[in-house]
Amino acid sequence: MIKKYFLGFILSLASSFSYGQIVINEIDSDTPGADLKEFVELKTATPNFSLDGYVMVFFNGNNASASTGNKSYFATSLNGLVTDINGLVVVGNIGVAPVPAKIFSNAAIQNGPDAVAVYQGTYDDFPLGTLATTTNLVTALGHGTHTGDEMSELLVLLGNPPYAKEGTTTALSQVNSIQRKPDGTYEAKTPTPGANNDGSGVVFNGVTISTSGEQYNEGQSFSITFTTQTAVASTVTFSFSLNNETFNTSDFIGNTTVTILAGSSSFTTTIQIVDDNLDEGDELVKIKFGTLPFGFIRMNDDVEVRVIDNDFTVAPWGTPLNPTYGIVANTIPAGYYDSLNGKSGVQLKQALQDIIANPAVVRSHNYGDSVEILKKADQNPLNSNEVWLMYKEVNRAKFLYQLEESSSTGRWNREHIYPQSRGGYAGGTSSTADGFDMWVYSSADSLAHGHADAHHLRAEDGPENSSRNNRDFGLTDYNGFSGNQGSWKGDVARAVFYMAVRYNGLEVVNGNPADSTMGQLGDLETLLQWNTTDPADDFEMNRNNYIQTWQRNRNPFIDYPELASYIWGANAGQTFTLSNENHNELKLVLYPNPARNSITIAGINANATLEIYSVSGQKMIVTEFNGTTSIPLNLASGIYIGKIYSEGKTTVKKIVIQ
Repeated sequence: MIKKYFLGFILSLASSFSYGQIVINEIDSDTPGADLKEFVELKTATPNFSLDGYVMVFFNGNNASASTGNKSYFATSLNGLVTDINGLVVVGNIGVAPVPAKIFSNAAIQNGPDAVAVYQGTYDDFPLGTLATTTNLVTALGHGTHTGDEMSELLVLLGNPPYAKEGTTTALSQVNSIQRKPDGTYEAKTPTPGANNDGSGVVFNGVTISTSGEQYNEGQSFSITFTTQTAVASTVTFSFSLNNETFNTSDFIGNTTVTILAGSSSFTTTIQIVDDNLDEGDELVKIKFGTLPFGFIRMNDDVEVRVIDNDFTVAPWGTPLNPTYGIVANTIPAGYYDSLNGKSGVQLKQALQDIIANPAVVRSHNYGDSVEILKKADQNPLNSNEVWLMYKEVNRAKFLYQLEESSSTGRWNREHIYPQSRGGYAGGTSSTADGFDMWVYSSADSLAHGHADAHHLRAEDGPENSSRNNRDFGLTDYNGFSGNQGSWKGDVARAVFYMAVRYNGLEVVNGNPADSTMGQLGDLETLLQWNTTDPADDFEMNRNNYIQTWQRNRNPFIDYPELASYIWGANAGQTFTLSNENHNELKLVLYPNPARNSITIAGINANATLEIYSVSGQKMIVTEFNGTTSIPLNLASGIYIGKIYSEGKTTVKKIVIQ
């Protein structure tokens, strides 16, 4: 009976496919939220059909007269894919259920009006910006949401394939997909990835992985449950794995074989995490299906569980929220800044560039390497297994770096303080890490190297990075999320100053130029203020020292923050000497810090003045004192800036009120 059924099914399928071997059976480009469930489903005339030698290409149908019109914006090879018993195969985002046979990055498909096509050929045949063509074309489909024109130019270039929309309103286009009907026309309805659009053919029993929680410490245990959509007719057995990068079979104890008994629809097992004495860092378990028996399909896969390592190191310096000063010694090479002595104005700026962009010394690494650099440079002083996120002012596990196919929520990625689109170096270096020993020399004219320059790259929360986007800095533009304590503002200022000197073609300017402005970033006045109110701390000095080991240059505005004033600020045009800091800085001790109701200042034996400012610049306290003095404070919890003046000298301290 089974053989007769499948023979009849295959003959029926083949007879309905007189129009071609491969067709685009379904596409969902507009999905709710951040487009995390996009997919394309292909259908072949015969089941178990190899797609080796085929490539799927997406074309831009908007602005046909523009440089991107009618050209490819994304392509993916179909090599290695084989259609199933229904002749179907799905490629799409990781959030699609059942799991696609091939995963591509989230939000990869434009909503349209655009087109998708399948060609005989390779990925290399369709570099970004390839004009649409019918050469070697197998099948194509124009697609859109509920608005937009019919892209007549693009459709003509593709041989006039069908065109369809996902709905008649925004609400409908986000919940519908475009699906092929037996007569070759298309309609919009509820998505059916991995199944025939009319409900015919073999219906698979989906299996879902779920866990008792998402995060556990070493030594704890958690349960994993496998659930089928319908009860199984006979006992089913398959395996799963937990291995992922450094997490392997030595890190857990438990059964990795699943047995769902006849008449049941679930199986649960318990995994014990081994508590070892190794500092391996926090790890990510990935629960992954082995080969499923025929008739079953994965509804999800690579389910993640975080394992927190209780073995880590703590640095002697503080986080930017609880900063320390003077603990981390700089690693400035002898004579590194000597050429700045006696310079002023344009000559001072040029002398500074000659140091930090010296083509005989400075090295450029690629964008892939920057991830490894940031894991160390932005390491959380309180936990060596974490990075410190700049704008969000919180810690996050190093292993939670955002990969291309993953959602940004709960992840961290690389923030370009001088935005890629504003700097003109987007994609300027490779995203494939090649390590410490692979580098190229760099100069002031090597603008593309700004793409991976770690002195202006910081670990950042994914969504907050998107929120900042390519905006200028300041109260009228990007000033951080509501309630932030401003512990990052001086860091940002000094990074922007570095970029404006390091690379020809980049400037820091007053005001807020349009966010599309190339080569200019604002607001200079705000950044100069931030440079003062959020002084360089041990965290910044440590990252400056570490980045120097890779790039062979330093950020001079961390070593000598006052340089910004001599180039752009109140001291512009005045002669700079390396002794300025020693002559003008007031030496003192301020404690406790963090403080509660009072703070003590010691080391001054003359009349002095203390001014305390909020991070927004509002003066909160002014008081005079002489000698070691305990000063009462009546301030809300948060970060403040203390300025102390005495005998013509001054110093600035960050004060934390608990």
